[in-house]
Amino acid sequence: MTVRILVDGHGGDEAPDVVIDALTRVCADCGGAVELGIVGQRQVLQPLLAQAKLTDRVALIHADDVIGMCDSPAKVMRGKRNSSMHVGARQIKDGHWDAWVSAGNTGALMAVSKLVLRTLPGVDRPAIASLIPSMESASLFLDIGANVDCSPHHLLQFAQMGSCYMQVAEGIASPRVGLLNIGSEEIKGTEVVKEAGALLAEAEGIRYIGNVEATQIFQGVADVVVCDGFVGNVALKSMEGTAKLILNHLKHELKSAPVARIGAMLAGKALRRTKDALSPGEHNGAPLLGLNGVVVKSHGSADGHALACAIAVARREVEAGLLGRIRGAIEAT
Repeated sequence: MTVRILVDGHGGDEAPDVVIDALTRVCADCGGAVELGIVGQRQVLQPLLAQAKLTDRVALIHADDVIGMCDSPAKVMRGKRNSSMHVGARQIKDGHWDAWVSAGNTGALMAVSKLVLRTLPGVDRPAIASLIPSMESASLFLDIGANVDCSPHHLLQFAQMGSCYMQVAEGIASPRVGLLNIGSEEIKGTEVVKEAGALLAEAEGIRYIGNVEATQIFQGVADVVVCDGFVGNVALKSMEGTAKLILNHLKHELKSAPVARIGAMLAGKALRRTKDALSPGEHNGAPLLGLNGVVVKSHGSADGHALACAIAVARREVEAGLLGRIRGAIEAT
């Protein structure tokens, strides 16, 4: 099965150079298993593709305009209908490509994707999800920023979509679902969270384990952790900041004295594995779940390796038939 993946040529802090780097990496690693395309301004991208010797391997689809990282979703919807994001989403809708990957403006990507692709039948709101490392393997965390205010029913749908994702993408037959809260007791939390907990406890097809505190996320007690987008975004960015702090302190201490440097050399492989496990780039690629199409959001600060990881996430979703599984789960409720 050849998976057709389209990438935003102007999405990200270091685009388009980092996008070309990512496409080069994917071409080298995947051979003919992936068909790749890039969307953006032809006059900018064509010379870069030629320089990287990707002209014959990566299809170029022209778009007149570019969405900036600071552009508001309202401005994008009114005045940039021929942007790379719009053109890319329309390519997915028309069936020319299987998945769409962008490291661009998150709010704009969600707004454009929802407008063009629409949501799956029965899905009220799409959610942005992210895999985060834990002591066991990884947990899916959602929503991480698409929906600031959520109803209990929205949180139930997030749980359903997250369960489907972990089943098809990570091979977990019966994912454990936890609701992020300030305590494990059912009486804790806002009214919305408490009502969501009651819905999750009664829902068929969901292995609900109850409330999960923030300190338990990394312990791997749940395969899917559900919350609203405000809480999720703050929590995720706190995690990323903490990981960078730990890595920076570790790097400083390992260079602080000759004995420490010798120890670092002896433990080099273990330290590199630890760095990879904590690095946000290794877990890059946040699926926008609930849309009628496969859309993956990359970190805006992603390098070529991290963006290639996001492309790999899109490939797994397509190969696993994620959209059909989510559609079936929502229809069953």
